[in-house]
Amino acid sequence: MESKFLSSIAPAPSPTLASFPASSDVATDRTIQSPAAKYPAPPTTPSTPLSAQDIRRWRPAAQRNLRNQWSKLAALRTQWFSLSSTARSYATSVVNSHLSQRYMDAMDLGVLTDMPDIRKKACRKLFKQQETYRNNLWSSYKDMVAVVTQMVNVSKSMRCYRKGTNGSALTEFSLFPGGQNDTGDSDGIPVFTFWSIFDFEKLALELVQMFVSETNIKRLLVMEICSIGSEEFSQVDRLKWSDHFYVGEFEDLLKCNSNSNEVLNQLVPRLESCNSRTSPMQSSNQLESNILQVYLTTWLAEVNVDRFRIGELFAMVGEEMHVTIS
Repeated sequence: MESKFLSSIAPAPSPTLASFPASSDVATDRTIQSPAAKYPAPPTTPSTPLSAQDIRRWRPAAQRNLRNQWSKLAALRTQWFSLSSTARSYATSVVNSHLSQRYMDAMDLGVLTDMPDIRKKACRKLFKQQETYRNNLWSSYKDMVAVVTQMVNVSKSMRCYRKGTNGSALTEFSLFPGGQNDTGDSDGIPVFTFWSIFDFEKLALELVQMFVSETNIKRLLVMEICSIGSEEFSQVDRLKWSDHFYVGEFEDLLKCNSNSNEVLNQLVPRLESCNSRTSPMQSSNQLESNILQVYLTTWLAEVNVDRFRIGELFAMVGEEMHVTIS
């Protein structure tokens, strides 16, 4: 692969990734304020006016739900980071096994040099190890997609809907609309102190968007690393951006889409990307070691995940809820 392809992966993302908000672990100049100041609330259909009694019943249920959903986001965040670290370890093992095979002829084996077919046997074993690590990498990527899907679902479960009629003696609440022209946010009233349901939703969307974007970069890196083959033993079919990386992958990605195409457009592969960037070196499944190192470094960098901002988001939400979210 030529060096110009390298630059399209790390320093200057490809057109597929250019639309994603790049971020870093460095703190940026953001003023902590109510999310409504940054994200204006969308117009909603007027709901049935609430009585003071209905509001008193709704608010504790809404508070419990928000605490639960943000606790889930915190747990999923930790799980995603753990899976990403595990996947990076597998990716490193794939690269190391491949490079060991490539440079086997130049290695000084000492007293083992005279053993019959020692280099060929070593390369065959390394290739089998490479296949194992590649399958493990695919499995870790699948788990990462599953976590992102859960994040998206949680971010869309912040609202608390009433069941039954207004003013009834018994009122139940649900995460799903009850068909009573209920917006699930009690007309935008504060849930704890200052913020409405919409404010919590916008911060959750900002958080989840980081992981959606980074998972898409991980998909590109998995495509490249898992396409590495062996000239001597087996040529691995080169993956394309439009390929299913595992059975049911696109179905998993489609689960991220409910009311809008925003998440879907970023996660589901687009045919026009990457396919036109194949070079003769790519076609031979043989990548230069420095390019492979860039891939591993890019995986480690997680450029779309701003850890400082993530900590800030959870701190802001925890302060509003009067709890500590870890």
